[in-house]
Amino acid sequence: MNVIHGIENIPQDLRGAFVTIGNFDGVHLGHKFIFKKVVKEAREAKKKAVVITFDPNPKMVLHPDRKPFYLISTLEEKICLLDSLNIDAAIIIPFSLEYSKTSAESFVREVLWEKLQAKKVFIGHDYTFGNGKEGDEKLLSILGKKLGFDVEVIEAVKVNNTIASSTRIRNAILAGDVKAAAILLGRHFNLSGTVIHGHHRGGDMGIRTANIAPQKALIPANGVYAVIVALGKKRYQGVLNIGFNPTFGDQKLSVEVHMLNLDQDIYGKCLNIFFIERIRDEKKFDSVEKLIEQIKQDIELGRKLLKPHFQA
Repeated sequence: MNVIHGIENIPQDLRGAFVTIGNFDGVHLGHKFIFKKVVKEAREAKKKAVVITFDPNPKMVLHPDRKPFYLISTLEEKICLLDSLNIDAAIIIPFSLEYSKTSAESFVREVLWEKLQAKKVFIGHDYTFGNGKEGDEKLLSILGKKLGFDVEVIEAVKVNNTIASSTRIRNAILAGDVKAAAILLGRHFNLSGTVIHGHHRGGDMGIRTANIAPQKALIPANGVYAVIVALGKKRYQGVLNIGFNPTFGDQKLSVEVHMLNLDQDIYGKCLNIFFIERIRDEKKFDSVEKLIEQIKQDIELGRKLLKPHFQA
């Protein structure tokens, strides 16, 4: 997939493309439905399938007071996901307060028409764009008829009677319902991070853990989870704890994972963690011994929950 940063770098070989525009945070099942239509029609017309998106996410620029801002996927993850869906080119438009003043009509004329001469443009049913969100399906259709491209509005995709949306997925993750999030995402939510030094209590308890510095602000609710951990090309079963370690009275949130069948120094390594299922809430124990006993039970339950994911 060709990744293009900035509209000034759009190559001429993308002219006549089939295009979709959006933030596409998470690249969930609703987004994938749009991408499949774009790719299918582009292939039939022997043209390119193009995704236009923005970085940083416009909401982060327009509403800087909303912190932390919970993104389901990083830009790098979004690009990898788009690549896996047979998209030919991703155009990443740098978003700033200045760019936010671009009118919807200017965007359509300058990007969709002058740069791409789009054959057809697909948007989600609730997508708006341009200064003041003035751009919508009505305006896009009017301009499409004037300039010479078709417009198709894609209705919301439902999974088990629930609309697949980035907001619903974020809320599920924040509530710790990683199974519900996975259903709407079409894959397991992941959290990447570098292994850092913690309190080194795990080794003292005979249950070694890796403390993670997460790359994303979106972290599931405090508790214990069954996870799959990717270290390089290898995958490991894991049990992960998110919280403040109330038994020890810690004040700082920690994300630490015990990787089953791995006992080596991995400080400084990057782990990619996939959340499979929530095991329990975080809990304060009367003694370290009771905590160790519970962790061992968590590990056994984690093995059972993860076994289907490691069968040949």
